[in-house]
Amino acid sequence: MRCKFCFATFQDVKQTILPKGHLPEKDAIEVVKKIAAAGFEKITFAGGEPLLCKWLTNLIKTAKELGMTTMIVTNGSKLTEEFLKENKPYLDWIAVSIDSLEGENNIKIGRAITGKKPLSKEFYYDLINKIHQYGYGLKINTVVNKVNYKENLSAFIKSARPKRWKVLQVLPIVGQNEGKVDTFKITNKEFDHFIASHKNNKTLVPESNAVMKGSYVMVDPAGRFFDNASGKHNYSEPILKVGINKALKTMNYELDKFLTRGGIYDWKNN
Repeated sequence: MRCKFCFATFQDVKQTILPKGHLPEKDAIEVVKKIAAAGFEKITFAGGEPLLCKWLTNLIKTAKELGMTTMIVTNGSKLTEEFLKENKPYLDWIAVSIDSLEGENNIKIGRAITGKKPLSKEFYYDLINKIHQYGYGLKINTVVNKVNYKENLSAFIKSARPKRWKVLQVLPIVGQNEGKVDTFKITNKEFDHFIASHKNNKTLVPESNAVMKGSYVMVDPAGRFFDNASGKHNYSEPILKVGINKALKTMNYELDKFLTRGGIYDWKNN
C-alpha cells in the first residue's frame, strides 16, 4: 500500500545503514531473543506491512516459544487462510489497520494496493470473520485524518467486535512523512469530533499526538531502539552490538504516557 501519511517509512535507514531495508533473518531472530531475555512480555510486529517479510512466521514462533504474547499489525491484503492456520499456535493477536470503508477515501489516503486498488467493504467484513473463526484476539487500528474524521464506523465496529479499537490522530514525524502529511493533519478539535461520534463504543482507545510521542518502545528495521518523543526518530546503537540495557538508556520513553494511553491491558486474554 502507499499510505501517504505513513510515519514509519524508514527511508533514512535505507539510505544510510541498511540498503536492503531490514536485518537478515538470523539477526532478526537474535533481536527477538534479546528482547525476550530482557523481560518484555509482549511483542508486536508492525511495518510497513509485516506480512511482506518472508520469515515473519519464524519471528513470531521464536517470540512465542520464549514466553511473549505476540501480535501483528497488518493492512490485511496478504492475510491468507494459510497464514491464519499456520500461525495459530504462536500468534495471539491480529491488529488490522482500517481507516475507512469507503474506496474513494482509501484511495485519497493511499490505503490501497499500489495506491490504486482499495480493499472493499466486503473484504474487510470477510477478513474479520476469518480472524474470529480461527480464534485470534482482534484489534483494529484507525488513523484519523482530514479525509476520514467525519466518517462514522460505529456499525462496522459493532459487527467486528474487536477487543481493542485503537483510534490514532495522524502523526507528523520529521524525516518520515514530511511534505506528505500536511494535507492530512487535523486539529485536536477535529480528532475529538471523531472520538465523540463513537463515544458509545466501549473498546475505543483514543491516542492523540501528545499521548503517542515517547510512549512506545520501538525497534527499527536495523535492530535499534528508537523513539519519536521530539517529533522525529531518535535511534539507539544496534541492540546486537551494545545490548538491550545500554541501548534503552539512550531512549526517551515516558512510562506515564504509556500508562495514560492504556498501554497496560489484559493482553494474555485474547
